[in-house]
Amino acid sequence: MSFKVAIVMGSKSDLPIMQKAADVLSDFGIGYELRVMSAHRTPHVALDFAENAAKNGFSAIIAGAGGAAHLPGVMAGLSTLPVIGVPINSTISTMDGLDSLLSIVQMPSGVPVASVAVDGAKNAGILAAQIVGVASKEVAQKLIEFKLKMKEDVEASDAENKVIKTV
Repeated sequence: MSFKVAIVMGSKSDLPIMQKAADVLSDFGIGYELRVMSAHRTPHVALDFAENAAKNGFSAIIAGAGGAAHLPGVMAGLSTLPVIGVPINSTISTMDGLDSLLSIVQMPSGVPVASVAVDGAKNAGILAAQIVGVASKEVAQKLIEFKLKMKEDVEASDAENKVIKTV
């Protein structure tokens, strides 16, 4: 069984951030569809996409947005799929992306949106892989290997940089 994740963003200027989620999904062997749509400028496109995402075979939605960050909420309000919001520090933000983060995490009861750090699309990709990994043994195994490599990298860094001073 193949899995795919939707990656949507409010503007093409968000692509350098959101590409990190796509790269992670590729690393885990998960297909994705990357789209630009706006909750404000193309609401009919966002509405249609969200309402049909499950029917179109997606397992999760990663939605990036800056400013008021409505796109993740629109996706969550119209779909039963898990939605991961990526707050983006956009050019319209005067708060270094905090406005986007707060917009995403303050969703009303019944419309959950998971959130990662500002510009944290890499973690959004990993979280989406973990969601897919519940149903895919292959992805679950790749996640185990990913975590083991992180552990080994930290242990190697510690061995290289350890300083012990005795007095």
